[in-house]
Amino acid sequence: MRKYNYITLFKGLVLATFAMFMAGCNDYLDVTPPSDISPESYLWDEAHLAAYTVTYYADDKEYNEGRDDKGGRIPSHYGSGGESFYFNDLATDNETTRGSSSKYVPGVWTVGSTGGDWNFSNIYALNYYLQTVVPRYEAGEISGNAANVGHYVGEGYFLRAHEYFFRLRKLGDFPIIKETLSDDQEVLVEASKRQPRNEVARFILEDLDKAIDLLTDNPDGGKVRITRKAALLLKARVALFEATWLKYHAGTPMVPNGPGWPGADKDYNSGYEFPSGSLDGEIEYFLTEAMDASKEVADAVGLVANNEVIQESEGQSVNDYYNMFATPDPSSYGEVLMYRNYSVDLGKAHSYNHYIYHGAQKGYTHQMEHTFLMQNGLPVYAAGSGYQGDDYIQDTKIDRDWRWRLFMKAPGEVKAFKNITTPETFETAPVVYKSDGKYSTSTGYMLGKGYALDYNMQLLGQDITAPVIFRAAEAYLIYIEACYVKNGTIDSKADSYWRALRVRAGVDEDYNKTIAATDLNQEALYDWGAYSHGSLVDATLYNIRRERRCELIGEGQRYYDLIRWRAMDQLNGFQIEGCKIWGPMKDDYAAGLLLADQADEKKNTTSSPALSEYLRPYQIVQSNNNYYNGLNFTEAHYLEPISIKHFLNTASDGETISTSPIYQNPGWPIVAGQGAEQ
Repeated sequence: MRKYNYITLFKGLVLATFAMFMAGCNDYLDVTPPSDISPESYLWDEAHLAAYTVTYYADDKEYNEGRDDKGGRIPSHYGSGGESFYFNDLATDNETTRGSSSKYVPGVWTVGSTGGDWNFSNIYALNYYLQTVVPRYEAGEISGNAANVGHYVGEGYFLRAHEYFFRLRKLGDFPIIKETLSDDQEVLVEASKRQPRNEVARFILEDLDKAIDLLTDNPDGGKVRITRKAALLLKARVALFEATWLKYHAGTPMVPNGPGWPGADKDYNSGYEFPSGSLDGEIEYFLTEAMDASKEVADAVGLVANNEVIQESEGQSVNDYYNMFATPDPSSYGEVLMYRNYSVDLGKAHSYNHYIYHGAQKGYTHQMEHTFLMQNGLPVYAAGSGYQGDDYIQDTKIDRDWRWRLFMKAPGEVKAFKNITTPETFETAPVVYKSDGKYSTSTGYMLGKGYALDYNMQLLGQDITAPVIFRAAEAYLIYIEACYVKNGTIDSKADSYWRALRVRAGVDEDYNKTIAATDLNQEALYDWGAYSHGSLVDATLYNIRRERRCELIGEGQRYYDLIRWRAMDQLNGFQIEGCKIWGPMKDDYAAGLLLADQADEKKNTTSSPALSEYLRPYQIVQSNNNYYNGLNFTEAHYLEPISIKHFLNTASDGETISTSPIYQNPGWPIVAGQGAEQ
């Protein structure tokens, strides 16, 4: 078995070809003219195809969703500082550092002069690949195993869909470009025309349908490569995202044909008509696609078992549900549809565990803690819930949803027991009093998803723990949500999926009991997902969203859920909190560690008890702190702005922006350095 073949296969040839791709970027669409690329001898063999597509998974040395040219690739742990796509949950109500994102400070996030996610480098390379190999494949001209060749062609469609989905979530309306373009200004300007976002989503689904027809679930290398079920899950994810975006942003310029939609001002989008005949028709179309794709996965793949053991020694049973995220090789877990693997010997390792072992100045929020149900299915505030309070972090785990118990690390728990003579335990007094980016925690609630129990994985640059990219539980969640949003009821499949998730979480499977005990006014204090467009949703939909929030804890999907639900309109000075630092826990700290209200605020190590019993990581110091007065949101921030360079490059004279076919996203000016207008 060539376990690491996806890393090494034709590495030199791929990198050389890739270098030719990137040698010169066209200023109009950020692409390279086809005359600059690939020798005629390339992409005629199965191994060539396998090497080409794997290049567009991600580079574990520099993958970063914030990078214009890397963010659309299949993600990875990356870098030397423990970076990971798992941390995409930071700067939400789930997780935080001591700071947040400029997205929550209207006026601070500004339009760029260059750069941004209006980037086509990967799209161009994948278009070149597809327009080259598809005709050869259809003509039977590519050597190698026919099923493998078809699979790698399918990977090309999947990767282009994945890239486009990234742009859709960031920018909404976007050009649909299916082939490489000549280095001609007129051609490139024409190709810059933005297509309505629902058309982009339909194009993504078309690519995924082609991928699904070609991919297998047993590729060479196994689940480290794209699989058919992974493509089905991505299809369901895309369809649900677009359906709910259209539903909750309806009546705004964020949706085609909505009032103020900027696309209507361009002649090529003027008078646009939805393929299904109406916005409601589009929503129904995407919800149906989400249900169909997700149930194919959910019906075929069961959930990994949770034996309700927090393993702290070799003598205890392995908890497969925990270990699925905390092993170098999760291939044996059926629920895992795709993962990334690493190798110290090949120089492909990361430091994710090394940093969260010490805290990495990150942590789950008090808001996240409060969302988890008790094992009896009741919210913590309900009469008879049995909630033991949060005076101490470890108390929050008592009789609680096992997802909180397993994936949040509490004081006194063993840090690692494999390959270490004397295991350490997490500090009784979590290091919340330092601003150190490594040896501290921002909230006291330590991150634990993907946390390895092998000390060797905690060593700097030695971690080969595999992050899970796609897993079947998400298909369960997608079907439940799409079913309820589409039909207003929970059908028999959704019922069975929901009960299965709750049983695995160690929670009473009767979700109706939870719904009946839900007080949305209480939930709204802790969960942004209780809202859509500034109004509370109904109790059933809220609990579907709660299930998703709890099941996907620490996996980096929260922000995209919040934007598709339009769940941040109501943010107006919202304060993120951590553990109850000024309750009885304060006595666990030595004198002089917890300092607040100092005459020189720079000497503060924590927030003031006059503000809250709970640690407020954004209110430790006030000066030069954009977040001291809490988080705020403006509608324009649901999408990102397009940089000025792209307007100028496509203007008829290179200067008059109004002659560009590109239009700016709603609420954003076409002036570099300025913030959103609304």
